[in-house]
Amino acid sequence: MKDMLGREELIPVEKALELLLKHMPFKRPVGVKLPVDMSYKMILSKDVISPEDLPSFNRSTVDGFAVNSADTFGATENLPAYLTVTSEILMGGKPESAVKKGESARIATGGMLPEGADAVVMLEHTQQIDEKMIEVVKPVSPGGNVIQAGEDAKRDECILNRGRRLRPQDIGALAGLGITDVWVYERPKVSIISTGDEIVPADKPVEPGQVRDINSYTLSGLISDAGGIPLKKGIFSDSYDIIKEVVENSLSDSNMVLITGGSSVGAKDMTSKVINDLGRPGVLFHGVSIKPGKPIIGGVIDNIPVFGLPGHPAAVNVCFEVFIRPVLEIQSGLDENRSDREKRIVKARITKNISSSPGREEHIGVFFEERNGELWAVPLLGKSGLITTLTRADGTAVIPLRKLGVQEGEIVEVRLF
Repeated sequence: MKDMLGREELIPVEKALELLLKHMPFKRPVGVKLPVDMSYKMILSKDVISPEDLPSFNRSTVDGFAVNSADTFGATENLPAYLTVTSEILMGGKPESAVKKGESARIATGGMLPEGADAVVMLEHTQQIDEKMIEVVKPVSPGGNVIQAGEDAKRDECILNRGRRLRPQDIGALAGLGITDVWVYERPKVSIISTGDEIVPADKPVEPGQVRDINSYTLSGLISDAGGIPLKKGIFSDSYDIIKEVVENSLSDSNMVLITGGSSVGAKDMTSKVINDLGRPGVLFHGVSIKPGKPIIGGVIDNIPVFGLPGHPAAVNVCFEVFIRPVLEIQSGLDENRSDREKRIVKARITKNISSSPGREEHIGVFFEERNGELWAVPLLGKSGLITTLTRADGTAVIPLRKLGVQEGEIVEVRLF
């Protein structure tokens, strides 16, 4: 069955993704060893094993006095425990003497506990009598206010698993363990090919009927944000031979190829033919029940995913988030159980009634407002060719495939940009 444009009937988003994922494994980058400070947002290609205990000694979590906890049992403001101050532990230094029964040692946050001490009394729970004596007005339990040796990480323990995207706190933990190099997957390279006789570079003046290149810049940012390396190949004429040559060249140095323009049905629609002619299995789908982005083409050429994207900027953004980002995550080596997609979805109440055509998943640009402590999504209704609509949006509210719309106040899922 064909639609009104002469194409095969549109398929649901889930079916399109299923067709893509059936052709895994896609071409993936190789693992490389890099300094940790160059590895932010990259994906680990090997498990990280702790080379030592962290911390390597018992350390205080507060400013106070290192004590034998038994000496404080039963202490109150009316009946304090009296302890002799025998030493002060300097930061970065090793205690020179042990703490004996009835003794204490002044200690700062992060300081190393001396032998004989098993807890730290907070400074606020003591009173200074003189330079050599304190009274403790509140008891402390064994291990109180102390991080034990190896409590943060133990030697030979796996602290970060392969397939994890490195965050700033992960980088900090690695540095704390003395790990200065890690094995990560190289960032996948994504070729961006702009097509259309009406497209001109952003730095050129436009003639009547021409538009400046928007999509390659938008896609470059989206690819970088998703952990890939964008390769802008340039703007090319709507010629089969030209497009085929640049796609073929891009397959040799990329993990994915994106072609913008040329996905709608018409005399100059070369994208599907190019994909089918360059390798197997070729085009997997052409047309998905999604708005904006219906004419998207998805295919695979010899384990390399290739997408033909609509020319409208809003459609490009939606198609990237729905189809391209999930595939790019797989190519990056991200563990499927650690997908970033769920973290990019929030729920909010819609501020007005929105109708939707049945049989398609619709994405509406929205920005957020807080009203009486609740998050509300305000629709930005505009045509998919309007780039400034996107600049005001925080994300897109999703109207599911089988819904005819949403009512004011109804909770919707918003996919964040």
